[in-house]
Amino acid sequence: MNLLLVCIWIRFVAMAEKWKKTALLVIDMQVFDLKDYLAPDSPYCMPAGRAIIPSVKRTVDVARERGILVVWAVREHDYLGRDVELFRRHHYGVGKTGPVIKGTPGAGMIDGLEVREEDYKLLKNRFSSFLETNLHSLLQSAGIDSIVVVGIQTPNCIRQTVFDAVSLDYPYVTVIVDATAAETPEVHDANIFDMKNIGVEISTLEEWCQSKSG
Repeated sequence: MNLLLVCIWIRFVAMAEKWKKTALLVIDMQVFDLKDYLAPDSPYCMPAGRAIIPSVKRTVDVARERGILVVWAVREHDYLGRDVELFRRHHYGVGKTGPVIKGTPGAGMIDGLEVREEDYKLLKNRFSSFLETNLHSLLQSAGIDSIVVVGIQTPNCIRQTVFDAVSLDYPYVTVIVDATAAETPEVHDANIFDMKNIGVEISTLEEWCQSKSG
């Protein structure tokens, strides 16, 4: 019996150490993208994004239970669009209401999701969470070698972040397939296929919650 308890304890410690080396990236789960602009004729319409909110919330809850670092990668743009991709700048300017303008309600997190004191909020101005941010140095300093990704959108911010993580030689990169979304299921599936083909682990939320490796 004592030997069994020792084995269980060793396994628990090993799992805890693995989770300390894991970070959850929650990408662009913001009000503007998911609630304010759900009208079918909106250029920012992302109805599939709302469908994954419970899955994203569950992923965050499990990550916190495991002691995993939660990083919220979000956009907060200048109202004149001076820090926005060139192809989007026409949505910004005096009298315009472009996406996720700094200081507006639309830049906040969607209902049910919150950035806590122990989390890390990362501001990004492009698709990839790594491009011109301190994400890589943050993860390195925290000893992170495993990245789990959830959020929107699969062909843009999810894909670019994941490809950059692979390029930076993170040995373990996981995308939770039912906690990420795109404009259509076809676009989502095609990009999941591409990421799987570069060695990314594709997992369902249930599989990830039951995993023992973080």
